[in-house]
Amino acid sequence: MIDRIEIDVHAGKGGKGMVSFRREKFIAFGGPDGGDGGDGAAVVLVADRSKTTLSDMRQQKHYRAEKGENGRSKDQHGKKAPTLELQVPVGTIVRSIEDDVEIELGDLTSDGQRLVVAKGGRGGKGNKHFATSVKQTPRTAQEGEPGEKRHLILDLKLLADVGLVGRPNVGKSTLINSVSAARSKVADYPFTTLEPKLGVVELDYKAFVIADIPGIIEGAHAGHGLGHDFLRHIERTRILIHIIDGTSQTPALDLEEINQELFLFNPSLKEKPQIVAVNKIDIPSVRERLPEIKEALNEIESPLLYISAIGGEGLPELMTRAAEALAEAVTAPPPAKTEEFKVFRPKPVK
Repeated sequence: MIDRIEIDVHAGKGGKGMVSFRREKFIAFGGPDGGDGGDGAAVVLVADRSKTTLSDMRQQKHYRAEKGENGRSKDQHGKKAPTLELQVPVGTIVRSIEDDVEIELGDLTSDGQRLVVAKGGRGGKGNKHFATSVKQTPRTAQEGEPGEKRHLILDLKLLADVGLVGRPNVGKSTLINSVSAARSKVADYPFTTLEPKLGVVELDYKAFVIADIPGIIEGAHAGHGLGHDFLRHIERTRILIHIIDGTSQTPALDLEEINQELFLFNPSLKEKPQIVAVNKIDIPSVRERLPEIKEALNEIESPLLYISAIGGEGLPELMTRAAEALAEAVTAPPPAKTEEFKVFRPKPVK
């Protein structure tokens, strides 16, 4: 998944105003009739739920909108250029780099949401606007204004109801393959999953989206391993299912270390509901150790279940518990909008 790219956008320049005078039979001194130029096209990002990655923007990094049409004689104004719309996935955060500082422009969280990232230049005025009682035949018209230029950072965060977290190779991919139509790569080595995968779970006329997040390692909050590339996706899930490897000799320590990485990355994740599921109970050695594992995890406050992702044991109960937790979970409120202040830029004294 390409979940972070940088692009350059350039809105269209406004069309030129026209210098023209009325020329008709029996009218010896026609006045100015130059039309205005049309406005240049703006560049707008549009959230599209049918798109899941930013990969198609990797090939083209520069986007230029059309210019406005020039004005014409007989008071004919130039046509406004059509808006340049760029489709991005729902969940895209848009930032602009200005003077080496990143400024957040918007967060596209719903299908069809639009964000103007570069305004088109205004069209120039034709010479009829410059006529006065003293100067009745002006030969002056305006050039169109240039369109805005911006260097943008597009950062995609998946929007999922449930996030699967845990160490590498604990069975998250197998679980999402078993409970949904998703097909994540499965193999017996760490970091099989290198990018988040989404699946839809249908349960008694209810449906929710579950995300297979790549495995977390120690130091992930500081960028180690796959680091921030996947931790950012966990922030937007409503609840977490924490998968513990039943073959681990230290299940309680694994749980504590992964939660520590999550909380160091974003302390607010402590408030997110979490379900703990011990996986691989189909393995005889794990089944024999269940009393020992239960004893090691008896102090955790989160709901605790025992499952076999590959055999399906315990999965209906786990999904039911997840649906119940989703019904109780309160969606985090959107970030408060910062108050906008009018900026005054006095002209320099000549």
